[in-house]
Amino acid sequence: MISTQAPGAASARPTVADIPPSCVHEVFRAVTEYEATHGVPALGLHVGEPAFRPPAAVADAVLAAVRDGRTGYTTAEGLLELRSALVRKLTTRNGHDTDADLVFVTPGSTQGLLTLMHAVAAPDAEILLPSVHWPIHLQQSLLTGLRPVFYPLDDRLRPDVDALARIGGDRPRTLLVNSPNNPSGAVCDERHLLALLDLAHSRGWTVISDEAYEDFAFDEDHTSLACLERNVSPDERRVFSAFSFSKGYGMTGWRLGYVTAPNERHAAAVRTVQEASIMCPPEPVQLAGIAALGEPECLAANKAMVRHTRDTAVRPLLDTGLLTRLPAGGWYALLDCRATGLDADTFAARLLAEQGVALAAGPGFALRPLVDAAGQVRTVDDEPEARGLLRLAFCGETETVREGVRRIALFAATL
Repeated sequence: MISTQAPGAASARPTVADIPPSCVHEVFRAVTEYEATHGVPALGLHVGEPAFRPPAAVADAVLAAVRDGRTGYTTAEGLLELRSALVRKLTTRNGHDTDADLVFVTPGSTQGLLTLMHAVAAPDAEILLPSVHWPIHLQQSLLTGLRPVFYPLDDRLRPDVDALARIGGDRPRTLLVNSPNNPSGAVCDERHLLALLDLAHSRGWTVISDEAYEDFAFDEDHTSLACLERNVSPDERRVFSAFSFSKGYGMTGWRLGYVTAPNERHAAAVRTVQEASIMCPPEPVQLAGIAALGEPECLAANKAMVRHTRDTAVRPLLDTGLLTRLPAGGWYALLDCRATGLDADTFAARLLAEQGVALAAGPGFALRPLVDAAGQVRTVDDEPEARGLLRLAFCGETETVREGVRRIALFAATL
């Protein structure tokens, strides 16, 4: 079990310069330096850039939009044509009970998550984050003035429901759930999600469900958290959801995502944030999204490719002791290098220098900012048990991942 640690009270937003940077972007800079020094590319297993590309219809749609002059403003919510198509997807594939007025198109799910956090933020409000988390979730929490409180994970790196129930305090709270998870690949089944939702309803928490990797649940079907509220009165619903075109459709650089609000009252808050922050999503990219939704067969093919890479290229790491189980979903495996005698930062630096393989060191996925009563970040520590963790991305070309794993195993054997 990974332990919880809650920072001090906060009533205002911290100075942005004091918010810790993302460890993933730090690795980008290290890779750039390595390649400039050695004159050869590194094997980049540090970032989730998939081997597959969007369907041809996506590029065709953008070219047609530019040619036809469809490059103007849309509503802050996004094109009704796209939102209606998303409602059909959400109701048939995800089991949601929703409509176009509750769906918002965003410039990527990352911006969508920031919009949702702004929409739920309130003075002295807290957000419950997993103790091992995507660094952007923490940055967004601090940017919006939400005070992060970290909840423990169970032995499969899923939210520990019993431990969550023991977290005290009476401040307004939002629970963030990320399944399939980045960076661990953990997947919550329906029973686990229902327990989390029951707890949220009993405590009056709102919920943000980050489902960017919904198309990559390998060992069981993905359950969308909001579908478990179908039989709840809309006024009592509390689950916001965030989705992405980046993963399933390979549209990482297109920056297209969408979020849902549980009811009209919450949708009004999301709409205000959209109006004030982005004005509207780019029209050509929205039209590309409509085209992507018309190519659902690529989702199964892309999932099969990533799963094959997991099952063949990543599996040898089980024999090294660096990996205890294959991830149940997502694009990442979380390695543990503590048995080698090195911490993750040292392991990652030496691996890049000696083998030309880039991984993201785990401490950056378990930061613990100490926020004072004035809302300022005073210190930034990390979860001690995460100091041996490393994130490996296996969504790239299978042979690239296989070679990277071979070099990781070779390096680990020298230790």
